[in-house]
Amino acid sequence: MRNVVGTAALLLTLAVAVSAPEALEARASRDGVWRTDGYGTVLAVDGRGIQEYQTTAVSCLKGDFSEAAKQRTYDSDGDVLTMRLAADGEHAQLSADSSVGHRQLRRIASLPAACTRPPSTDPRTAFDVFWQSFEENYPFFAAKGIDWHAARDRYRPLVHKDTTRAELFDVFSRMITPLHDAHVLVEDGDRHYGVVRPGTVVPSPELDAKVKKFVLAHDLKGATDRRDFADGLITFADLGKGLAYLRIADFDGYDPDDDAHSADLAELDRALHPLLTGSLRGLIIDLRVNGGGSDALGIHIAERLTDTPYVAYSKRARNDPADPTRHTRPEPIPVTPARGPRYTGPIALLTGGSTVSAGETFTQALIDRPGRTIRIGQPTQGVFSDVLVRNLPNGMSLWLPNEEYLTRTGHTFDGPGIPPQITEPVFTGDEFTRGRDSAFDRAVLLLRPAP
Repeated sequence: MRNVVGTAALLLTLAVAVSAPEALEARASRDGVWRTDGYGTVLAVDGRGIQEYQTTAVSCLKGDFSEAAKQRTYDSDGDVLTMRLAADGEHAQLSADSSVGHRQLRRIASLPAACTRPPSTDPRTAFDVFWQSFEENYPFFAAKGIDWHAARDRYRPLVHKDTTRAELFDVFSRMITPLHDAHVLVEDGDRHYGVVRPGTVVPSPELDAKVKKFVLAHDLKGATDRRDFADGLITFADLGKGLAYLRIADFDGYDPDDDAHSADLAELDRALHPLLTGSLRGLIIDLRVNGGGSDALGIHIAERLTDTPYVAYSKRARNDPADPTRHTRPEPIPVTPARGPRYTGPIALLTGGSTVSAGETFTQALIDRPGRTIRIGQPTQGVFSDVLVRNLPNGMSLWLPNEEYLTRTGHTFDGPGIPPQITEPVFTGDEFTRGRDSAFDRAVLLLRPAP
């Protein structure tokens, strides 16, 4: 699924991969009720489409419905999920075109009883579902020193049957503040609340515009060729002497008229063409203001930056509501060299606290890249998981992470972020005032050959 940092929630879509002779058999066998390994999700599949149910030990709430479309596909919000049935017909595997990895499914006899009852709108019920959703899915309480049970003991007595929505929203906001997690959000209509890592700034259109204007004036003023792609979210520049610059502000939303992942992929390839067909000896990739999006787009780029297969990272999710140390089996995410032109030379990767989500998974995907890749700037934000969107029975919703992206040694960078190998200031007040970009200047110094 897509990493979500911003305004759009994740919607499920589904497709079934079968050959023509197997179509009727597959269509019959996919119908039924399926539970995911981890993710607290049940899917009810029939000829009309797929109904998602979000489950905890105390609740079952309807999620998104994806309507059946042509060729057994279920399309919603431009994302397509593929369901592959196992030979026994009792297990299946889901994958999304905008994401990486798979979700494992097993068939169950029927919907849980809680899914057939209307939910209570009592504020206390909403509190219990909110607390339980984090209790069963959030992986990082221990790492962040948060006693979630103590939080329940402190805040549950403040909620009663007459608690207003505004008061409940305030309670939820106070509970998540200590997490300082940019993938945690409370939402009630147009009102939303989240907190980023201290000392960092969340990416925004205003910040991106300010930084891009500065970069154009300082870093790219001498570029012999500069082009914008993806509605201005990607900038390519030829800096001369075999050095190129690629700025990526997001990993989705590349075509304002088409929100399909395939449209993003096509525009990304168009943006990569100048650097893959040139005679480069050095490449600067600038992710210092990157709001995230599709992990799959990051892997797509990585596959054009190597001629040797390797593993980007492994992905796992919490899968035991009562035991935070239990997870799904880690799934290695491969980087396979792309066909056609590739760039395999040295890379300077610029990062900072406003490098978020898919910007971070792409950064992680380059850590073990064969060849020379060096990170310059400041640590990334520290949020990697796809966002798990949960509905509350009173109509509010919450976002939270439930996955870990592991290095080959089993380490995760959630919380502190991925550190740079060379530390430089990133878009500080002093840098703006002096008209300096120390991280960019250091990258040029490292990559540009001496005269």
